[in-house]
Amino acid sequence: MSIVDRLLAIDRRWIFLFVLMAVTIPILLPLGLPVTTTGSTRAAFEYIESLKPGDIVWLSFDYGPSSAPENDPMAEGFLRHCFKKDLRVVVCALYPLGGLSLANSSVAIVAKEFPNKKYGTDYVNLGYKDGAEAVMRRLGENIADAFPTDVHGTPISELPLFEPETVPVERRTIDRVQVKAPGSEVRMGIRTIGQFKVVFTAATGLIGEYWITLVNAQFGTPIIIGPTAVSAPKYYAFINSGQLKGMLGGMKGAAEYEQLLGRKYPELSKFYMETRLFTGTKGMDAQAGIHAVIVLFIFLGNVAFLLARGRERKG
Repeated sequence: MSIVDRLLAIDRRWIFLFVLMAVTIPILLPLGLPVTTTGSTRAAFEYIESLKPGDIVWLSFDYGPSSAPENDPMAEGFLRHCFKKDLRVVVCALYPLGGLSLANSSVAIVAKEFPNKKYGTDYVNLGYKDGAEAVMRRLGENIADAFPTDVHGTPISELPLFEPETVPVERRTIDRVQVKAPGSEVRMGIRTIGQFKVVFTAATGLIGEYWITLVNAQFGTPIIIGPTAVSAPKYYAFINSGQLKGMLGGMKGAAEYEQLLGRKYPELSKFYMETRLFTGTKGMDAQAGIHAVIVLFIFLGNVAFLLARGRERKG
C-alpha cells in the first residue's frame, strides 16, 4: 500500500490521539505562546492600574461550569491584580447554576497565593443571591438589603471592610453627604454600589449586560466585563459609547490579561508558567495546538486526494 493510500485510509483514532496530545501537552507543559493584546483588554488593565491602594472594587461571578474554562482565568487574574494593587474586593455570584461554587473556588485559590490578605478586611465573599436585576437595584440603595450576611452567615455590618471610616471631604463618594467646609472629614461606611471604583463581571448570558444597563446607567459605577468569546462582539458598542471601561473577550482576553500582569509583575509571569492551575495562557496554547493539528490533517488530506486523483487519470 502506497503512502497516498495509507493517508486516505488513516484510522480516525490517530487523529483523535493527535488532538488529545495537542490539548494535554500545553496544559501540562505551558508553551507561553505570545498573544497580541487588544485595546479593550489593555484599557481594563490600565484602569485597574490607575486605582489607589485601599480603593474598593466589586467582582461578580455571573457564569456557570459550562463556560468556566473561559471565565475562571479572567476572574482569577482580575483578583490577583487587585491583591497586588492592595485593593479591597467584594465578591458575589448572581448566576444560579454553579456561580457560587465557582466563586468560592476561585477566591480560595487566589487567597491562598496571598496569605497576607485578611478575610473581612481585604476581601469579602457575599455569596449568591437570586434575581440579578432586582439585586443590582438594591445594591444602589443599600448593599445590606441585598446581602444582609456574607457567604459564612456573618452580618456584613460586623465585617471590618464595611465599617465606617474617616474620609477627607476631597475623597467623598457618597451622594447627599453634607459637609460644612473644605478640608473637614466625615465618617462613612460602604453602603451602596455607587461607592465602588469599578465592577468586574465575569459573565455568560445577559447578567453582564445588566451591570452596564442598570448599575452603570443608574449609579455611575464603572464596569469592566469578561464575557465568553461568543458574546464579546456585542459589547464593543458599550465600549464605544463609554459605558464600559474595558473588556476581556473570552479565553484570549484572559490570556492577554495574564501577559499584561506578567509584564508588570514579573513574579506573576513566573507563576503563570509554573502553576498547575488551568490558565488562559494554557488554554490558548492548547487551542493553537489543536488548530495546528486540524490544519495539518486538512493539508495532508487534500494532498493525498489530489495525488490519488492524478494517479487515477494516468491509469
